[in-house]
Amino acid sequence: MLIQDMNRQMSIDLVSETRIGRIACAHGSQPYVTPFSYAYDEGFIYSFATMGKKVEWMRANPLVCVEVEKIASHREWRTVVIFGRFQELHESRELPDLRKFAHDLLARTAMWWEPGAVKTLHWGVERKLEAVYFRISIDEITGHQAFADAPAAESGSPDTAARQAPGW
Repeated sequence: MLIQDMNRQMSIDLVSETRIGRIACAHGSQPYVTPFSYAYDEGFIYSFATMGKKVEWMRANPLVCVEVEKIASHREWRTVVIFGRFQELHESRELPDLRKFAHDLLARTAMWWEPGAVKTLHWGVERKLEAVYFRISIDEITGHQAFADAPAAESGSPDTAARQAPGW
């Protein structure tokens, strides 16, 4: 197996073709990570949620981390990590077009509103389904990819092949 860095464009391509990732936020020293669905457009990841821990924590601390992956097998995969900043798209005179843009972008995918808008019970109590649209700016993006049948692997052991990979 050979693991290589992905350049910025390769990383953006993976984010563009994927619709589900993981978003991490933090409150104090406690991190929180959860799956989320999203759509990508020109340097931003757009998403939708209902009120809960994720939204509350991102409002308090807008610095987030997003992970996106495409896994074919244990030895063939691509993964991207993004450091960015949460921006809530409120219903306001300043952002009505941006909120509508986010809605329309997300709506290009079937069932885009699930699970964010399905009836949710939290400890037996139904949660209020307040729609929260937001976007994440991509401040930093890095990616790695693995290949099962690397040409360098033929010249020696897997350890030798890994040391011969670019960047090692």
